Amino acid sequence: EGNEPGDSMKITYRELLRKVCQFANVLRSQGVKKGDRVSIYLPMILELVVAMLACARIGALHSVVFAGFSADSLCERILDCGCSLLIT
Repeated sequence: EGNEPGDSMKITYRELLRKVCQFANVLRSQGVKKGDRVSIYLPMILELVVAMLACARIGALHSVVFAGFSADSLCERILDCGCSLLIT
């Protein structure tokens, strides 16, 4: 379910697994490996869940940053965690 009332989507476990594996391969192609830190700056959409699960699948640590934060706040959080990739 999204932020707006009535904003929802249904997906099967098989479809979710396919999307997660596909995005995990994208992360690997970008050089993300086990133990790396990744920041995720997305609203409440399916891709947020896919990104979190893809990070977990390859062993990368993820930090979800609320999409309402300002650019300065986002910058501070990225620097604090020492992330190697930002997903937006």
